[in-house]
Amino acid sequence: MGRGSQQTVPGEPDSGKAKGVYTWEEVQSHNSRNDQWLVIDRKVYNITQWAKRHPGGFRVIGHYAGEDATEAFTAFHPDSKFVQKFLKPLLLGELAATEPSQDQDKNAAIVQDFKTLRAQVEKQGLFQGQPLFFFLHLGHIVLLEALGWMLVSMCGTGWIPTLLCSVILATAQSQAGWLQHDFGHLSVFKKSTWNHAVHKFVIGHLKGASANWWNHRHFQHHAKPNIFTKDPDINTLDTFVLGQTIPVEYGIKKIKHMPYNHQHQYFFLLGPPLLIPVFYNFNIMHTMITRRYWLDLAWAMTYYLRYFYYYAPLYGVFGSVALFFFVRFLESHWFVWVTQMNHIPMDIDHEKHKDWLTIQLQSTCNIEQSFFNDWFSGHLNFQIEHHLFPTMPRHNYHLVAPEVRALCEKHGIPYQEKTLWRGLADIVTSLKTSGDLWLDAYLHK
Repeated sequence: MGRGSQQTVPGEPDSGKAKGVYTWEEVQSHNSRNDQWLVIDRKVYNITQWAKRHPGGFRVIGHYAGEDATEAFTAFHPDSKFVQKFLKPLLLGELAATEPSQDQDKNAAIVQDFKTLRAQVEKQGLFQGQPLFFFLHLGHIVLLEALGWMLVSMCGTGWIPTLLCSVILATAQSQAGWLQHDFGHLSVFKKSTWNHAVHKFVIGHLKGASANWWNHRHFQHHAKPNIFTKDPDINTLDTFVLGQTIPVEYGIKKIKHMPYNHQHQYFFLLGPPLLIPVFYNFNIMHTMITRRYWLDLAWAMTYYLRYFYYYAPLYGVFGSVALFFFVRFLESHWFVWVTQMNHIPMDIDHEKHKDWLTIQLQSTCNIEQSFFNDWFSGHLNFQIEHHLFPTMPRHNYHLVAPEVRALCEKHGIPYQEKTLWRGLADIVTSLKTSGDLWLDAYLHK
């Protein structure tokens, strides 16, 4: 036991007492919902009560309970000095001198080399955003929305103008989705408060969604990508089984919510068409109301007021609602295929406590760079670099990519890059493989 054993009362950080010295075994024992410790730069913190007030949500910080969170903390907080004032009251002590800096299966050499790479990248100024880039991106979204309205207001509401308008509006919505992603990751302005403020405008006024909903969901994905029960993006087990481990476990347990061996076929009916217009729309509204995100709700309402102000006179109320859902239907296809081609075909498993570089490379892949691919995916074709450096502005991903690739080669970590068509096809292929694994285990084990 460490010298800090007198401070183990759950939820009560040390305030004035002598700081303790702890072992990894002690830290790892505090990993329940009501008793959470973590380590940052060898300092031990009790985050039990703070987790409830954590701006990124209690789940994302709770996913690191009992673990070393240094790399995740560095990745998500561009101004670590500012955050230190929140950490100071939570400090319990530090790791014993005999304890390694890394816990469990994290590779110390990889951790150190990635830390060195990050320092080099910061020195090169690659974390500095170019606001003009994002302003021009916003401008082309506004122009697309104006073009869509002008088309039907001047050419009428026949089938052809309506279809063209729908495609234009879906394009604007998809590009607005990539833009809100930039501000949500604090990658545009130096000051986090500016990013947060513009994020609420972009996701609320341009998309009718919630910044808090997005933050609390998306940062979990980045913190523990493709990790079962921790990444909400793979929490699809009522509908799909993903990866190679979970399908076998479900098959052995004779769990059959759906005919998973056909999931690569019904994916086309339940995945791309329904995610945004049905699941996300309902989930966002429900979250804003039940969690009382009133500011987010107010911003979202400005989107709906603006939309119906322009389209209700042309289509009527019911026609405008139909147009709205058709645009979401088109957007949903765009969003699902782009976001899932980087993750579904990759490793999906239980928590393995790997270092930051390893876990991100196992769960992400890149799509080849081109002007179209960059625009079409919001630069998320550089998914590897985005996951390693989530606060880096997207216009710098291509500059850091060669250095990341070199580091991966040094440590024998696969760095996967595909064509756009290969990435899209691999979604379906991986779903079929996972479904077949489930069926084999279901029938024979």
